[in-house]
Amino acid sequence: MAKLITHFHFSGLTLNKTDKTPLHRQLYEYIRLRILQGQIKPDTRLPPTRTLAKELNISRNTVMNAYKQLIAEGYLETNMGADTRVTHTLPESTLHVEQSESLQLPSHLSKFAEQPTNLSNQGHLIVDLPYPYWDRTGSRPFSSSQPGVDAFPKKVWEKTLISSWRHLKSDDLCYPSPLGHRPLRETLASYLQTTRGVNCTADQIIITNGTQQALSIATTLLLNNGETVWVENPSYNGVKIALSIRQANLVPIEVDDDGLNFELGLEKAPDAKMVCISPSHQYPLGVTLSLTRRLELLRWAAENDVWIIEDDYDSEIRYAGYPLESLQGLDENGRVIYMGTFSKVLYPSLRIGYMVVPKPLVEPLRAARAYIDRGNSILEQEAIHQFIQNGHLGRHLRRMRTLYENRQTELVKAAQRFLPGLLDVQPSNAGLHLVGWLPDGADDELISQTLMNGGIYAPPLSYFALEPITRAGLVLGYATVREGEIVTAVKQMADLLRKALAQ
Repeated sequence: MAKLITHFHFSGLTLNKTDKTPLHRQLYEYIRLRILQGQIKPDTRLPPTRTLAKELNISRNTVMNAYKQLIAEGYLETNMGADTRVTHTLPESTLHVEQSESLQLPSHLSKFAEQPTNLSNQGHLIVDLPYPYWDRTGSRPFSSSQPGVDAFPKKVWEKTLISSWRHLKSDDLCYPSPLGHRPLRETLASYLQTTRGVNCTADQIIITNGTQQALSIATTLLLNNGETVWVENPSYNGVKIALSIRQANLVPIEVDDDGLNFELGLEKAPDAKMVCISPSHQYPLGVTLSLTRRLELLRWAAENDVWIIEDDYDSEIRYAGYPLESLQGLDENGRVIYMGTFSKVLYPSLRIGYMVVPKPLVEPLRAARAYIDRGNSILEQEAIHQFIQNGHLGRHLRRMRTLYENRQTELVKAAQRFLPGLLDVQPSNAGLHLVGWLPDGADDELISQTLMNGGIYAPPLSYFALEPITRAGLVLGYATVREGEIVTAVKQMADLLRKALAQ
């Protein structure tokens, strides 16, 4: 009887595209380790390179390179026109080895570790979500969504923290209000009314652990599984992750020069229950939602009982004119939930954000916040309150706008000098990043990986899209890169881009 040849399935395998380790090396390490541990048996047939490449959403060359290395080292064997399989002559002594430190999964493969079998359906859904690009990026060039923490006024903040601790009363050391520290909420209400045109009182503000928690709480309360949500295409992946966990039906809506295409949204999904949008400075394209579309969106939402989640992404960072007023400020029917964060204006690890909600939602959201984690640390909330009240935030923002504008100018000049024909980088009047447009036909995912392997962090524009977009690009954050380092980083990019585009 012929020997039955099994086929190894790579279900649950997700390569970490944010790691410096090349994708083919990650795949090689995964297969090699599974062979040595006896999880892939001798004579086991591996998937064809085209099949595995499609399954893992990587290039066929990546799979071929991993297979070639394993064949060269004697783990795999193949004959012309035949399947690739684990070598049947591997000595038994090399298999089922103990899990010594040398055979532990490398850090970039930690997501490959065996998952518990008793996870809930939602637990498996969370584990299978795309690996977040923001994790472990630090502040290397050109990390996006990161402020210039090198210029943060640490001494002023230190004094503010000390003053805040001394100011706290004994009662402040008890469990905090799930709505947040009252003095901060009052200060925020005044600040948002003045700088963002937000129409609210302190009672409508809920302090959160960043925008991501605000999204999680709001979508949990307002969406049923399977309900339809408009999301900008491309858009911030944190929104899509929060919605995916809620098992919402995500409908990508194209973003053009006037922002989210409202008419297209009506054509694709007129039954939507929620719209997630960043109208003042869209991430990652940087466009602004036009007044006409703002008014159309608000009118339609009021008539159809639709919730609008407004992410006011880095709206304070504007280099020409005044910051644009919020969508919430135009809302007369209580359909907009406004979200903001101190991650960009102060520093990301502070993990304090906020949402401004319609009055009927205050009590349900307060209850949800209380059940999730009771509230934020009171010390940092008091510090932010004092930081704003004493004028430090205003002074800090003025300094940072000048700094960021200079860094953006330096990046654009360096790109025009060293990247012509490789990457088209144009200036913007707001934000912490720019989009660099690649030549027609370029694969921005492969190019981004090449840059990352060379120490340059520039996520592909396609990573932020749910549907294919018309042009390939790279997202370049300039806020974290000192002016003296920008030219060096751009020169390095030029060398890497030439090699990548020549392949």
